[in-house]
Amino acid sequence: MKLRFRLLMLAFCAFSICSAQEKAAQNWFHLDPATDSVPGVATIRTYQELLNGRQGEMVVVAVLDSGVDYEHEDLKNVMWVNDGEIPNNGIDDDQNGYVDDIHGWNFIGNADGRNIHHDNLEVTRLYAKYKAKFENVDEATLSKDDKELYQQFKDWEKTIKDKQESVAPNIALYGGISEAFGKVVEEIGKEPEDITADDINQLNPTDETVIRAVSVLKNLMAEGNKFADIKEEVDGVYNYYYGQANYYYNPDFDPREIVGDDFMNKEERIYGNSDVRGPDSEHGTHVAGIIGAERGNGIGMDGVSDKVRIMSVRVVPDGDERDKDVANAIRYAVDNGASIINMSFGKGWSPYKSIVDDAIKYAMKNDVLLVHAAGNDGKQNNFTNNYPNDRFNKKGWFAPRFAKNWIEVGASHFKDGGRPANFSNYSPDLVDVFAPGVEIYSTVPGSKYRNLQGTSMASPVVAGVAAVLRSYFPDLSAKQIKSIIMDSTKKTDEKVKKPGSDEMVPYGQLSVTGGLVNVYQAVIMAGSTKGKKRKTYKHDKASDAATRRATVRP
Repeated sequence: MKLRFRLLMLAFCAFSICSAQEKAAQNWFHLDPATDSVPGVATIRTYQELLNGRQGEMVVVAVLDSGVDYEHEDLKNVMWVNDGEIPNNGIDDDQNGYVDDIHGWNFIGNADGRNIHHDNLEVTRLYAKYKAKFENVDEATLSKDDKELYQQFKDWEKTIKDKQESVAPNIALYGGISEAFGKVVEEIGKEPEDITADDINQLNPTDETVIRAVSVLKNLMAEGNKFADIKEEVDGVYNYYYGQANYYYNPDFDPREIVGDDFMNKEERIYGNSDVRGPDSEHGTHVAGIIGAERGNGIGMDGVSDKVRIMSVRVVPDGDERDKDVANAIRYAVDNGASIINMSFGKGWSPYKSIVDDAIKYAMKNDVLLVHAAGNDGKQNNFTNNYPNDRFNKKGWFAPRFAKNWIEVGASHFKDGGRPANFSNYSPDLVDVFAPGVEIYSTVPGSKYRNLQGTSMASPVVAGVAAVLRSYFPDLSAKQIKSIIMDSTKKTDEKVKKPGSDEMVPYGQLSVTGGLVNVYQAVIMAGSTKGKKRKTYKHDKASDAATRRATVRP
């Protein structure tokens, strides 16, 4: 599931008003703790003081996500382009198995052009899988193994039932608010983006629901919020709860037939389509911008890396991603030249973890760094509540136990020296570092920009830092890049609130390093580190090709 976490501007309790939020500087994640007194990663200072006048090599970063708007004004010139393909000719010119994969590939679409938008959560899929077996069974007749599975089935059943019951009031509440805002639009007779505070103040509604909506709007717009943004936020919350009831926790909903693959064939690699934007690419487009939105072009915002090509691999619907698709997406990225893979998604169950493990090992063998978001549940991660993760289901005496090319990222705040975000997952053993993840301004579809927050935003900050290191220090291996990012973090002994609670703990108890990512210190450390990369990997050839490109194909 996309690790999306919106800052809700409205916390309604029968139209109550939340207090105004303190705003961060728009580029705060690029600022420097030492010179700007802002707990960013020091991107600007790094380019000014350490990399000024230097020429890095082009690096391909794969964004495994909901899709990327490759025509965005701030991304179109940094998109990866497959030189071996002739666009839109319906032929697999480079014979890699994927037709017209110009900017990447979409593993949750069909060759006929249809795409999956919504999907279940994995818990719902597991419940649906075993429903026929256990729904009316007499537990006393079951074997010992089946009894254990039956109890798990009953837990899944309870989770689904509880969620369906809990979202019903929110659907009614936010549906009513959304409807009221729609009536405001009708009464004013303007498009939402054209409605001003004066328009709201001049309304004299008689409908009680609209009266309360106008009261809320007057206060929020007096604080500088735009009507269109407020309405979009409310509609988004309503759609979220609607999606939970009708897609996430609905066992009768299964969109997989859209893809047309043999889903039970976990070795199947060739399916999907070349639509790397998909029906809802907001999340992936935002992630891509953080990594590599074109720097210095005078528009929008700047990404972390200045020598990057973004490969979009669409694998995440509005719901939980599927293990088969994740495994194939990792392999596709590796085979087509990515040296870094960003994964801003996660889920609570992984029924086919072994095929994802094999793909991670494949990436490790080819020296590709995997950067993964820790999640937004305000909980402590372990190896059974958050997938994918870097522990392998071990096979054989000499099989690797952990992925050495994996870095797990929690989200930090712009306040209080970079305290952890209250929604961020954490772990003293499983989360490696924290990076900016609150009010991150980046690209969204339609050549627009907005703030989003979550570990989904913190992960691409780290992927961008990794891209800087791989660009300017190309002899460093993925394992070395991970070590440098971790060893160069800005550490603090301060006590902070443990996410999801009021308990005060040392920051060091929330991650392996107890530190915040800092590209300035990472570049200094990389400059004194002898590279260990000894062989030519697939991504080296792709980076050379990317460097030769002057323009992006239409």
